[in-house]
Amino acid sequence: MYKGLAFIAYSVKDVPRAIAFYRDVVGLKPGEMFSEHWAEFDIGDMTFGVGNGESIGIMAGSQASAAFEVEDIAAERERLAALGTPVSDVFESAGCRTCFVTDPEGNRFALHQLKR
Repeated sequence: MYKGLAFIAYSVKDVPRAIAFYRDVVGLKPGEMFSEHWAEFDIGDMTFGVGNGESIGIMAGSQASAAFEVEDIAAERERLAALGTPVSDVFESAGCRTCFVTDPEGNRFALHQLKR
């Protein structure tokens, strides 16, 4: 039986660079598991991890599945763009706004804001 989603993890070649990006640029809070080989970040009741997964067949830069909920997508998009982070325009749908961010390894994640 499945009990829930354990974590989302992205494969990276340069773990210290990924840690700096997700901690210092994106602003994620480091979790309990944190080293030069694997790092976890706490996001609400979820865990997001980065580590080199090539030894288990997960190539760095190949992930594009995480979507982080934000309060103000326009402000967060502008903040990341001002730091030189590649970020798409904001896309509108009936229920949400989304844009896509690329980390230094080429992994993509979404910023997401529900319309209320």
